[in-house]
Amino acid sequence: MNDTLSRVAEVLEARKGAAPESSYVASLYHKGLNKILEKVGEESVETILAAKDAAASGDYDALIYETADLWFHSLVMLAALGQHPQAVLDELERRFGLSGHAEKASRGGSNQ
Repeated sequence: MNDTLSRVAEVLEARKGAAPESSYVASLYHKGLNKILEKVGEESVETILAAKDAAASGDYDALIYETADLWFHSLVMLAALGQHPQAVLDELERRFGLSGHAEKASRGGSNQ
């Protein structure tokens, strides 16, 4: 799995300096962070709706597709902010074996 994320991260990094018309990712970078965040929000909603539909129908194809879109746009967001997916994997690894309640308490506050 890390290989796939690393490959995607490499492509996203390479697209940063590309002409906007050369690729979808380059066009997102050109439009700026707000457009990228808009796409993350849009894909989040589409993933939620696909999950509700999957729960009702038992067909998970759209859920997988929309989750891939959400993950992809989240990776674009991270790359736009100079972050690598490894940072997220490291955070997940840090949490491994840690109670979710304990992890949340370690962040302080109940809104996080």
